[in-house]
Amino acid sequence: MSVDLATVKRVAHLARIALDEEDAQRMMGELNGILGFVEQLSEVDVTGVEPMTSVTPMVMRKRTDVVTDGNKADDIVANAPETDRNFFLVPKVVE
Repeated sequence: MSVDLATVKRVAHLARIALDEEDAQRMMGELNGILGFVEQLSEVDVTGVEPMTSVTPMVMRKRTDVVTDGNKADDIVANAPETDRNFFLVPKVVE
């Protein structure tokens, strides 16, 4: 896959980037170089290789999912002007 000058100018326009003709030519070469590297990656045989989340093998540290504080609904709505069964009451704004 390669990028032509018209595509570079279109992308620059969509990104609101001002490019003159010289910059557009340079950008076309750089983008084609990047796309060439990406195409080289597709040639690598990765069958049997497990996906990695890090370059070193590690196990994610997980904490136990325990409720450490709760049953504070009365404290939470204590300063509210109006409540009903531990819910905040607010004026209706949509009819």
